[in-house]
Amino acid sequence: MIPPPFPAGSKMAEGSALQVHAVRFGPGQELFGCLQTFVEERRLRAPFIITCVGSVTKATLRLANATATNTNEVLHLSGCFEIVSLVGTLNRDAHVHISLSDLEGRTIGGHVLGDLEVFTTAEVVIGEAVDLQFSREMDQQTGFPELVVQTPSKMGKSA
Repeated sequence: MIPPPFPAGSKMAEGSALQVHAVRFGPGQELFGCLQTFVEERRLRAPFIITCVGSVTKATLRLANATATNTNEVLHLSGCFEIVSLVGTLNRDAHVHISLSDLEGRTIGGHVLGDLEVFTTAEVVIGEAVDLQFSREMDQQTGFPELVVQTPSKMGKSA
């Protein structure tokens, strides 16, 4: 038997036209804050990271042991790191994950809390699903604010 395309608990995906933005950040800039400012200044409603290459000298990450009742392990990194992956949604309550590679090629990753200080460059391509709006609402099952995708017909009915 073929499983259904959306298992129990899944939320229906929506389609949208795509607008693409490219931006480069330089040495010393705080990447996470710069991305949020970029999104706010352009009033992007459903932004997400398509790709990113660059490097950082600092990062603050929450590791994967997060639960609603666990205060989480937070990792403060300092040194030279290549950005090997940066993914996520960039609405007001952004949800972004990063993978970083150190000088020996070892990789560490987690949920971005901030302090992503650019070392040489951060070249980011941001997509916007122009027919949608992203927001976050508390999910009783996970204990975290989770993504809510709204279409124009539903916008304004919940935040």
